[in-house]
Amino acid sequence: MELRGRRVLVTGASSGIGWATATELHRRGAHLVIAARSVDKLDELAARIGAEVFPVDLSVPGAAARLAEAVGPVDVLVNNAGAGVAAPVAVIGDDETARAALELNYWSPLALVQALRPRAIVNVTSLAFVTPWPLSGGYAAAKAALSTATETLRMENPGTLVVEVIPGPVDTPVQAEVRLIPGSARVLDRVPTGTAEGCAHRIVTALARDRTRVVYPRLYWPALAFPTVGRRLLRLTARHVVTPETVLRTGSQGDPQARAARESWRPRRDPRRSQ
Repeated sequence: MELRGRRVLVTGASSGIGWATATELHRRGAHLVIAARSVDKLDELAARIGAEVFPVDLSVPGAAARLAEAVGPVDVLVNNAGAGVAAPVAVIGDDETARAALELNYWSPLALVQALRPRAIVNVTSLAFVTPWPLSGGYAAAKAALSTATETLRMENPGTLVVEVIPGPVDTPVQAEVRLIPGSARVLDRVPTGTAEGCAHRIVTALARDRTRVVYPRLYWPALAFPTVGRRLLRLTARHVVTPETVLRTGSQGDPQARAARESWRPRRDPRRSQ
């Protein structure tokens, strides 16, 4: 796909992978439409890349349809917006917080696909669906559902480029939130971590070269190919984790503890970074 001059909608563009992807697409000559909940961050990015700005909370039912109507036709849709709820599955059940997270991570991406029907679709899922961890069950399940829907969407629409992006550990503000989950910091400190810019480069390259799947960093391919092995290792590690019966909403509009973690985040200077 020739990206120059294409109109591209990127959700979750206020930070991390979304911000970096919008910036890289702008560098390739695309016309950006950016959406997220953080208006000030969107305005800051728009000032840099000349994008159209659409503030929206995609955890609200119906918000995706209203966004699509306001934005109008696009050539490329990048469904990057996402956030989780750190909570035991048996504690959160199907309450309003759990349903809002599923709306954001699963239903809203599909609603945008339905309403916009672009030439190319990028759905950002997560390696979390093959690497479950205590308190992350709801988020991992939503990303697993989006992954399956993405694969099915590709089968049903052979004339549309459908790209699934599967990030592993990436050094963004999200990592600061993840570290609030008991035991996660110990794991993250031992594994290679990618950068938002590196992931964005892989996403844009996939669009330009008609590739349908991106695993980033690349070295996490085996976790996807052999999920049983990874899950067994994580189960052994998680045996010593004490799981509190608390609920923590993450994301730019999450609970104060999560927002404070995001604001305190700084890029790591780590030789184990990976591409």
